[in-house]
Amino acid sequence: MSTVPTPTPMPTTTRIDADGIARSIAAFAALSEPGAGVTRLGYSALEREAHAVFARHMRELGLEVRQDAAGNTIAEASGRRPGPAIGTGSHLDSVPQGGRYDGIAGVCAAMAVAEALRERPEPTNLPWRFVVFAAEEGARFGQACNGSRAAAGAVSQADLDRLVDATGTSMSAAMTEVGLAPREIETAAWLAEDWAAFIELHIEQGTVLEASSTRIGVVDAISGSSRLQVHLDGVASHTGGTPMHQRHDALVAAAECVLTCERVANDLSHHGTRVTVGRMDVLPGSITTIPGRVAFTVDVRDFDSERQRRTARMLDREFTAAAARRGVGYRSTVIGDTSPVVLPIGIVDTIAAKASELGYSYRLLPSGASHDAQQISRVTPTGMIFVPSIRGLSHVPEEATDPADIARGAEVLFASMLAIDEAHTSGGAGE
Repeated sequence: MSTVPTPTPMPTTTRIDADGIARSIAAFAALSEPGAGVTRLGYSALEREAHAVFARHMRELGLEVRQDAAGNTIAEASGRRPGPAIGTGSHLDSVPQGGRYDGIAGVCAAMAVAEALRERPEPTNLPWRFVVFAAEEGARFGQACNGSRAAAGAVSQADLDRLVDATGTSMSAAMTEVGLAPREIETAAWLAEDWAAFIELHIEQGTVLEASSTRIGVVDAISGSSRLQVHLDGVASHTGGTPMHQRHDALVAAAECVLTCERVANDLSHHGTRVTVGRMDVLPGSITTIPGRVAFTVDVRDFDSERQRRTARMLDREFTAAAARRGVGYRSTVIGDTSPVVLPIGIVDTIAAKASELGYSYRLLPSGASHDAQQISRVTPTGMIFVPSIRGLSHVPEEATDPADIARGAEVLFASMLAIDEAHTSGGAGE
């Protein structure tokens, strides 16, 4: 797809301070477990501390701030009249040893928009809400977008009790440990009539924008994800004392499963499907012991909902057969399942128009990653703005985005929210 030519900038533009965004990024990055990159897991004390930093800043701007039962932090600026709100935001948790921009860029952009809003001589027509969602990353509990799922009414108490981390701690217990109220999770659900629209800014986590020297990505679709937790039970025994033909090696069976994932995803009938084994635990983990137990995760991504689920079922059948051939026990559990979404053309067009008016080149592109916006689209018309990722790296310490690019994205975000605000007042919904 060709890049839209860069038009002449409009003279009356609200500029966002890139240096201020850089300072906010650095402040959040400092809230991390020791080690490389940023480690700030969902429903941890560090995540709660990051939410508190956001809350303090927004209160200093004069906004009303509250926290819901899911741990989402919501700051609101009132409008001229009551009505459905226009929202923006992202998340502050990270994967282990991740980067400082994934999610955080969207939160810092929301903070910058709130600052710009305060400088306006007149209030907006509708209320504006700035949201930090809890536990977006699936790294700890296997399920992504937990705070936004709760906002979409898609989380039950049973879900919170069922999902556990590597230590066996349930999501419900982790929430309780940091002062949240998992038993009241249903109260976190948003009502559609309370919302006019929601736009999330995020780093691209890919190379399309950088490679094409494009400033703004206007997301038109978000892929779905089906996730499996697989357990293989073989027989642990001595590496020297057990002949090859008598082994029930759980890791060899797992290796066959991993290669099956690659083969299926590369099949011509799965063009656009992505399959990843991102975590594997091998026990007992001794050099001189044949692996007796292996647990691994599988993440199937696709823009075709039917093919996504069909691929996950196919992999489950092939894993079962591989385990049987090698005399290894097999069981699997679905730990996450999210459908792909197509974002509403009205918001897509609004974001594109505002990028053009501000003089920033843009292009339409899909998101292969899951985002909070994907869940919020169940409640209200939703859009996404991507800003370039340097070398496309994400979920690693080397993750980087130029703060000036985040500032540009925030300017487009602010202009788009103003356009939606005006459209609702004049009778249009921007949908």
